[in-house]
Amino acid sequence: MNFYLPNSTKNIHKLSIAPMMDCTDKHFRMIMRKISSEALLYTEMIVAQSLVHTNKKENFLDFNNDEHPISIQFGGDDPKILKEAAQMAQDWGYDEINFNVGCPSPRVCSGNFGASLMKDPQKVAKCIESLKNNCSIPVTIKHRIGVDNHDSFMNLNNFVKCIANAGADRFTVHARKAILKGLNPKQNRTVPPLKYDIVKKLKKLNQELLIEINGGFSNIDESLEALNIFDGVMVGRSIYKHPMRWSEIDQKVYGINTKPKSASKIIYSLIPYIEEHLSKGGKSWDICKHLINLVEGIPKAKIWRNQISDKSIKKELDIKYLMKKTTDLEEMGY
Repeated sequence: MNFYLPNSTKNIHKLSIAPMMDCTDKHFRMIMRKISSEALLYTEMIVAQSLVHTNKKENFLDFNNDEHPISIQFGGDDPKILKEAAQMAQDWGYDEINFNVGCPSPRVCSGNFGASLMKDPQKVAKCIESLKNNCSIPVTIKHRIGVDNHDSFMNLNNFVKCIANAGADRFTVHARKAILKGLNPKQNRTVPPLKYDIVKKLKKLNQELLIEINGGFSNIDESLEALNIFDGVMVGRSIYKHPMRWSEIDQKVYGINTKPKSASKIIYSLIPYIEEHLSKGGKSWDICKHLINLVEGIPKAKIWRNQISDKSIKKELDIKYLMKKTTDLEEMGY
């Protein structure tokens, strides 16, 4: 397998697009790869046990070669299961593995993984060791600054040091704590306050570690400011809902001298991909539910989105219609 090699011996990715359930599937990732050739992409979280025990592993693992660099995110708490998952991820061609210790979903936490695992750093360390010992690609971790009342800075710092000793290559820290009882996953993304100062202190005391910050970043300029302190920035809902606001990632973050693509050019470039998907029996809505987010801030943008959505949901959208609507965008200079 050919793996993507970042321009750094430390595998630093300045900007990454967060794993988001029901959002960061392979179709969304293909759209984002048209916007940025450099940002690190993530799969949705995959439960390692489900992957290991299914007969249809390609449903979990499949991605397009154009998506590199791409990280696969696992949830789980069984080192033996994670051992098998790590081997599969490497064999399938992923560039790195990320371990989820940040998801506050009740379903995830009831399985004793996700954010609830932050309360048991030794178990997390064993999981990281199992992943590290069974692949040769980077193994990273995504976590919160704390969980429930287990949220002191000492606990956080001890957790990070324990996981660093287990071999984690990079830490992505969501600058909110998780509240497992009383808040749903959506509320956990907004209600607990962002505490960037906690993550700054963590980085200051652990300069030798690669620490990436996540939570609340809404534009490139905010990300660039954070990169003065942290090794990377992870962006989530903002880039999913407003992808064109991030069209200059390669230019501003990575210093690549190319012109950002317009929405119409991005859609045009995706036509062969969409045609192939449809030819294999796929539904246009699989892609268009993400594609419509490219169009905003122009006259009749809502009408355009509604027309594409309506045709897709009714299974009436064909390539000819999509091309016509894309030409409409191009004629408006968008």
